[in-house]
Amino acid sequence: MPNTKAAKKRLRQSLDRRAKNRAIKSVVRTHLRRVDTALQNNEIETAEAAFRETCSKLDKAGARGTIHPNKAARLKSRMSARIKAAKG
Repeated sequence: MPNTKAAKKRLRQSLDRRAKNRAIKSVVRTHLRRVDTALQNNEIETAEAAFRETCSKLDKAGARGTIHPNKAARLKSRMSARIKAAKG
């Protein structure tokens, strides 16, 4: 348990940040799953629409520091490659 006033504040801040980061990561995973499901069902147009939405969520998460920006880029690249492969 924190003893000083500053330590108590840091604990509050870290709990708030953890809650926000978990919520953002959950949303990102949900959107990734939507793209994956659409690709498995051969719904290319649905996958492309979900991909655009997912890219936005990944960019925001990367910019905020919730996930590493390179991880966001890697996930976008892999999704894009899978959509292109499914098309052609």
